Amino acid sequence: MEIKVLGTGCAKCKATYQAIEKVINENHLEVRLTKVEDIVEIINSGVMATPAVIVDGAVKIKGHVPSESEIRKVLDI
Repeated sequence: MEIKVLGTGCAKCKATYQAIEKVINENHLEVRLTKVEDIVEIINSGVMATPAVIVDGAVKIKGHVPSESEIRKVLDI
């Protein structure tokens, strides 16, 4: 599984990354987690509101910091 957190480095984007990282670690998931801060790459992904989360190429969350329960739902755990 590949997860990308898109955001320009703001507090909400960092909080999103940390929340996802926590869920991954707690559940011992094998995931490639990356942070995308390049505005051109974010726009090319079709995302206009950050933070955004892309799971295996599909935008799953955008425009807010997800709760841990929302992250688990998106990751099907």
